[in-house]
Amino acid sequence: MKKILLAIFVLLTFCAWAAPVTEKNNPLGIDNTCYVMYQEVEKQLGKDGFSAAADLFLQAATAKKDDKALVIYHVELLKDLIVRPLSEDSDARVDEMRERLKQVAREKNQPYYFYYSYQLSQEYYTKHGESYRALLLLQEMQNHALADDDAYGIWTSSKYLADIYIRNNDYVSAKPHLLQAIRLYNTTSDESIRRESPTRLYCDLADTYPIASDSVRINVALARRNAKFHLDSLRCTYYDLRLAALDNDLEKYLELREICKNDPQFHTITRNSRMFFSLIDACLDGSIIQREDEIYHLATIREMKVIANLCENWGYKEFAFNVEKKLVNLMEGLISSTNSSRVSELDVSMGKAALNAELVSKQNQLSRVSIFVAILLAIILLATALFSLLYIRQLKQTNAKVLLANAAKTRFVQNMSHEVRTPLNAIVGFSQLLSLPDGSLTPEEKDEFSGHIVNNTKMLTMLLDDILNASSMDKGEYRITYEEGEKNYMCLAAISSAEHRLQPGVKMYYEPEEAEPLTFRTDPRRVQQILINLLTNSCKHTTEGEIRLSSSLSENPGFVTFSVTDTGPGVPADQADHIFERFTKLNEFVQGTGLGLSICRDIATRMGARILLDTNYPGPGARFVFIVPINPEEK
Repeated sequence: MKKILLAIFVLLTFCAWAAPVTEKNNPLGIDNTCYVMYQEVEKQLGKDGFSAAADLFLQAATAKKDDKALVIYHVELLKDLIVRPLSEDSDARVDEMRERLKQVAREKNQPYYFYYSYQLSQEYYTKHGESYRALLLLQEMQNHALADDDAYGIWTSSKYLADIYIRNNDYVSAKPHLLQAIRLYNTTSDESIRRESPTRLYCDLADTYPIASDSVRINVALARRNAKFHLDSLRCTYYDLRLAALDNDLEKYLELREICKNDPQFHTITRNSRMFFSLIDACLDGSIIQREDEIYHLATIREMKVIANLCENWGYKEFAFNVEKKLVNLMEGLISSTNSSRVSELDVSMGKAALNAELVSKQNQLSRVSIFVAILLAIILLATALFSLLYIRQLKQTNAKVLLANAAKTRFVQNMSHEVRTPLNAIVGFSQLLSLPDGSLTPEEKDEFSGHIVNNTKMLTMLLDDILNASSMDKGEYRITYEEGEKNYMCLAAISSAEHRLQPGVKMYYEPEEAEPLTFRTDPRRVQQILINLLTNSCKHTTEGEIRLSSSLSENPGFVTFSVTDTGPGVPADQADHIFERFTKLNEFVQGTGLGLSICRDIATRMGARILLDTNYPGPGARFVFIVPINPEEK
């Protein structure tokens, strides 16, 4: 057998010498002879001839002293285990081979393959329905990548983590990983990352925002701008199709639908596409009421919500409300099922870990006991010596922290119990009115009550968003993503988002000092968020008159100066700094958490911008100024 292997080795070496592999045909960058044998190994994955081909590859890599080829040999061993049929010890063998590959990759200074071992393993566990185990592997991979500051590891782990969360309809958990991957793509010079396309990431990020919102449109536009392949363009066309349907642009919808339906690759974008298109058509012709059950068989919860929104747009508001309620129940069921699955997987993993720990413990028990006792005695003696010196001081510090935390908690609970109860009571009350028997309410009253429910729901969402944003900042998870932004577009988008909060008789408008558009480097979403918060704040306090948003390049040269001026009661000059502190409200009878202005200042600081109250403004009302650098220092 050894003679046969040797003969094959000599033959392949001769073939590689006689017909050299060019650099173009050897993308791995290993020795040409090794590459010829690597190709044969790839053909034999999962087959009876794999071991012989792998042995030849190892001999060639060793003979040529090619470290990269030696690492790839271990990659092929892991790939072969993954493609073979499952057995009782498949998981253990895959884990063992992954750890071996990681070790060799570290030794040979091949970080790409260190992280590739995680990628292969998570694909194996995902394929066999162990998504939680794959999730834990990816989190471990990301921890290593962050510690190593390895761009490829961070990029790959972020992409796969987001994908796992999205497949489980957990868009909230997916969003920070999508943002991290996109931010890395836009700032890295790593060719292994730049060769890939970020279109899928932008489209997935669009799905984390409310349907048909400005953020969805911005991210779909970015997805199309960064498209590199035909499948990217097709995915963007599908998202444009959904927006066209939601905008009631029937002509554009029909045009894009034909493009999607006639493309043979469209089935890779979404399953049940025919049903999805058919249900959109049913919304248009009114037959959707009879086809409710089909909605819940669409590929994703997002597509189901698109249909529900279409129903609402086309006047089937009660039907859309019922669909949304069932979708909430469906989501609760999916979350419960996912958590149960994760618990089961965790139980199995913990059982295996406990068994391994017990075996190791018994093998090393005698030597460890003596070491443990010595360390324990030393710790006890040291603790006894230090305890009397530190205890009183530590107790005082702890007591002070507890008192401060308790006071903060009391203020927060009192504030939130009032702020959350108000919109909740309104939602419950109007919902009960809508549930009265048919004939009790006129159609106009039903529309009015539905509008109250929607407005109070948005108010409650804003309260919760303020709390979550404050929490993200405290944990250092709030990120600034720099890209091109146009000042007039951002101002108009902010007004569009805030004008529904206007009180009767109050008008809101945008008045730029320079009408020409200006595009500059900033984070457009954060700028819009601050402007929306300032406009919303003015809406709360302005009962008559107007609210004006303006922009200026001359007021502070080198900066864009945005300002929001209203005709409300104004703010005393001595409160100019106090109003930017958390939970500060000058009027306790106005709805809000007292977090809005504090969040605005925190975001502005992270952007290198400033936000302040113009204490020189004569009134009536107040003028808030937001000063944004045109050429920021990007961090």
